[in-house]
Amino acid sequence: MASTSTPLTLPVLPLDGEVVLPGMVVPLDLSDSEVRAAVEAAQAAARTTPGKPRVLLVPRIDGTYANTGVLGTVEQVGRLADGDPGALIRGRSRVRIGAGTTGPGAALWVEGTSVDETVPEPLPGHLAELVKEYKALATAWLRKRGAWQVVDRVQAIDDVSALADNSGYSPFLTTDQKVELLETADPVARLKLATQQLRDHLAEQDVAESIAKDVQEGVDKQQREFLLRRQLEAVRKELRELNGEQEGEESDDYRTRVEAADLPEKVREAALKEVDKLERSSDQSPEGSWIRTWLDTVLEMPWSERTEDAYDIRGAKAVLDAEHSGLEDVKERITEYLAVRKRRDDRGLGVVGGRRGGAVLALVGPPGVGKTSLGESVAHAMGRKFVRVALGGVRDEAEIRGHRRTYVGALPGRVVRAIKEAGSMNPVVLLDEIDKVGSDFRGDPAAALLEVLDPAQNHTFRDHYLEVELDLSDVVFLATANVLEAIPEALADRMEIVRLDGYTEDEKVVIARDHLLPRQLERAGLDKDEVTIDEGALRKLAGEYTREAGVRTLERSVARLLRKVAAQHELGERKLPFTVRDEDLRDLIGRPHHVPESAQDPAERRTSVPGVATGLAVTGAGGDVLFVEASLADPETGAAGLTLTGQLGDVMKESAQIALSFLRSRGAELELPVGDLKDRGVHIHFPAGAVPKDGPSAGITMTTALASLLSGRLVRTDVAMTGEVSLTGRVLPIGGVKQKLLAAHRAGVTTVIIPKRNEPDLDDVPAEVLDKLDVHAVTDVRQVLELALAPATSGATPEVPVAA
Repeated sequence: MASTSTPLTLPVLPLDGEVVLPGMVVPLDLSDSEVRAAVEAAQAAARTTPGKPRVLLVPRIDGTYANTGVLGTVEQVGRLADGDPGALIRGRSRVRIGAGTTGPGAALWVEGTSVDETVPEPLPGHLAELVKEYKALATAWLRKRGAWQVVDRVQAIDDVSALADNSGYSPFLTTDQKVELLETADPVARLKLATQQLRDHLAEQDVAESIAKDVQEGVDKQQREFLLRRQLEAVRKELRELNGEQEGEESDDYRTRVEAADLPEKVREAALKEVDKLERSSDQSPEGSWIRTWLDTVLEMPWSERTEDAYDIRGAKAVLDAEHSGLEDVKERITEYLAVRKRRDDRGLGVVGGRRGGAVLALVGPPGVGKTSLGESVAHAMGRKFVRVALGGVRDEAEIRGHRRTYVGALPGRVVRAIKEAGSMNPVVLLDEIDKVGSDFRGDPAAALLEVLDPAQNHTFRDHYLEVELDLSDVVFLATANVLEAIPEALADRMEIVRLDGYTEDEKVVIARDHLLPRQLERAGLDKDEVTIDEGALRKLAGEYTREAGVRTLERSVARLLRKVAAQHELGERKLPFTVRDEDLRDLIGRPHHVPESAQDPAERRTSVPGVATGLAVTGAGGDVLFVEASLADPETGAAGLTLTGQLGDVMKESAQIALSFLRSRGAELELPVGDLKDRGVHIHFPAGAVPKDGPSAGITMTTALASLLSGRLVRTDVAMTGEVSLTGRVLPIGGVKQKLLAAHRAGVTTVIIPKRNEPDLDDVPAEVLDKLDVHAVTDVRQVLELALAPATSGATPEVPVAA
């Protein structure tokens, strides 16, 4: 540990913002009055004492003197390099400053005590390592600065105190750090402090050099890219001149293109802002490519393109009638829409409140009835562009509203792309299979369609990609769906529902003759004069070879028939022209697949035994007939209760329980042996067990089947029924009457029983179907049984089916 000794009295030479450590030699300007006074006082005192004049070098920070100074000797007085008078002073040793005193001259004199800084020899091992580390760090720093001569000088210093004080020459040390070195009397502690300061500086310097290197590399790359781009522009310019092209084509100047385009005011402002960003961004910035893609999309949109509606109402109706048979509801709705548009246009009411009179229609019906093709006919009738948007299986909300521009590969939504594809702001957009839209973690596309299909909102639709308002109020949206219940309620509320319930047999014959046959003749490479199909063959195809609400299977059957004829002609087996009659169908395309129940042998009909009744149901493919079978278990098995099979839903199971309860409580009134229902198990089965079934409309069918089973009376073959039953025997209303009557007509049924409260629904059923059906509207199950059950055979005991 250092000790103090040797009292001294010395003139003070203050150093403002500077620190001198022992061993350092510094030049000082004598033009400063305080410096000159201290030097002159030291020279005066030296005349009476041997040796060089001595001064006390004391740092003065913000007017405050340090507690420790350095004894300095005036080595030489003369002139500095700039010609001003100066003195060369060498720092000798540390002095602890005491009280002030008087002395010669104008300088401030103080008493001080010299500090003993000796370190015992030889150096301990840890101190030797510290010396070695400091010299290594100092050498590394000096070499970076190219001070090779100073390296040898530092390596030659062996004294610990002198080595630590040598860091006073370091320009990177702050005044506070130098004062800390000065006031640290212990040489070992001072060397540790100097080593740490040097280590920290080298670490900072490494980081700074790394950053500077990265910056320099970036600058070099930018300069190189800039130079290459300038060279590329020069090459392109030369090529344009060789090819005779004008410099600065308009396709490369987005500002010119935006200003020249016929854009709405707000869209123009947004586009010009993006052009400003593009001009400010560098060529290598990824934002530049995003902006260019966005500008291209905006400029390709048909902002000012509109097609004029064809207001020839009779002509539009004629187009619809020519391209589609039946579908009167849809045709009437489109005709009404055009008529209202015409009157509004005639009276100058084209735009009200920023909105136009766009329509949103939802065509709901089974597959194959012409929903999709009807969209093209609507566009044709209105004289508008047509575009189809397939929504089946779409699960990403961004497919409707678009992606944000920050995403890689971002695109506008399907609605915007449809308008862009149509090239018009008022096309007919067909949203196909809207009931097949799904949802997952990417959002609900059906929810995104709410704004698109709301006539009160879609005049300010915002796509996430475009981020500008898009007016969809003049677009005619047509949505297609197979099942209305699969469409979210909020979405269905925004559309006008138009049901397409399927075609009658007569309508199918007309469609096949006027539309399907000409199309398939062309596809089969046949002329209309070479092969003809008479009406009887078409009717048999529609009635016995196909059983559907639409005409897709019918068209496939016609195509198969024509392919067979074409193949036989090429093989030399048949000569053309040829007329296909109903008796030729079996030889050409095989046996019929759907023989009506009424056409079968009486012994082979399903209702040829008691306990079987014919019901009517609605499926995703339209209406269909549904058979209900009932049986009683052998009393010896003891299997009492009700068994239901056929993959039934909860509602249908409840209908079976209600039917059974009604017969148990009221069966005696109907003269039925209800005792069997108490002792024997009842089994009700719906064939086609792999098909899920649900709904309340089979209630009276199950009641009739059980009544037939108990009474032994057969259910009439030509009777089908639908209706919900209550515990008191009331027949309650159901839905889908039109589809069910069409299905009964297709199946060859002639008598249909429906609830009395569904009688108004008969207005929707085609007249030609009603003419061929005997429809009975009933209110009570007793009426159903009177109509449906055949009279009991006199003198014969009916055989009741028994479940195994």
